[in-house]
Amino acid sequence: MIDSPILLAAGGTGGHLFPAEALAHALAARGLAVELVTEERALRYGGAFPARALHVIPAGTPRGGSLLAKAQAVARLALGTAQAVALLRQVKPAAVIGFGGYPTVPPLLAASYIGVPSALHEANGVMGKANRFLAGRVDRIAAGLPTLAVPAALQSKVVVTGNPVRPNVLEAAKTPYPSFDDGMFRLLVAGGSQGARVMADIAPAAVAALPDALRAKISVVQQARPEDIARVEAIYAGAGVDAEIAPFFADFPARLAAAHFVITRAGASTVSELAVVGRPAMLVPLPHALDQDQAANAAFLEAAGGAETVRQSDFTPEFLTRRLCELINAPAQLATRAEAAKSVGVADAADRLADLIIDVARTGATKRS
Repeated sequence: MIDSPILLAAGGTGGHLFPAEALAHALAARGLAVELVTEERALRYGGAFPARALHVIPAGTPRGGSLLAKAQAVARLALGTAQAVALLRQVKPAAVIGFGGYPTVPPLLAASYIGVPSALHEANGVMGKANRFLAGRVDRIAAGLPTLAVPAALQSKVVVTGNPVRPNVLEAAKTPYPSFDDGMFRLLVAGGSQGARVMADIAPAAVAALPDALRAKISVVQQARPEDIARVEAIYAGAGVDAEIAPFFADFPARLAAAHFVITRAGASTVSELAVVGRPAMLVPLPHALDQDQAANAAFLEAAGGAETVRQSDFTPEFLTRRLCELINAPAQLATRAEAAKSVGVADAADRLADLIIDVARTGATKRS
């Protein structure tokens, strides 16, 4: 029996917090207490996060910028680590698990210093810089994708769990791939805060250029930055296309389930949700990412037959218009791709990860006794 809480450490973006949230639900279902340590950016999610306590600890990103900026980031990480040591001694967690991003560095370093069992979850096909720094200090590495490459010295630590998805994604996964009985083609365009601008530049122009007969069949749900919404809406309205535009959809998994085709970036959470729900996609990886993690994520889903990858330099209105013409007239092909995507989805990833972190906690307790 584990009486102490499990401490989750995650950066302040959805890509880090969403899998942590899914694990929190799985642990809570087993009667385990959960606490979250994160950064200031996560406070906008904090009210909904299923943890009994939320702790904010300073962190910094010591890459890019001037020497002064790097020094300040290192100083913030040092301060955060000192605060994390004090926090762990107060909370006495059974184990700590990190989900990536520099805000996970202080609590995981603290766990290493004072002997608390620990693990990392790497959602992407390429390990992020913070996780690479921490990987040698933890007991286990949970891989979100089976294609994760790690150095030979760390391979014995790796367990493939899949990427946990939230309960509303699992609910959406119960929806079969939608039929085309009403003659409509439902397009979902997303991309996150870093990807929405290029989607706003390309997708509306491509849809507006469709032949009249095809344009009459398409409806669009699109995520766009607030400053882009007016121009995106104007293009769709001018083309006579039924479109709903918003910066954020609280019911995004339901929108995903309703779509015949998705155009989006290739973040790990996005790719995992596409697979669990089972929807065909066009993935446009973020081109300037230092680790090229999105390219690796996209390659995984493309290899399964569930997606096509398009370089951003090739992602033009003309290209997209041609592909949409082909796709709207190929419903059987889309249904096959949806099935292929679903074949690599890991719906029970949160439970697999819960099993792993419980094992880490129990093994650590045994070693200490």
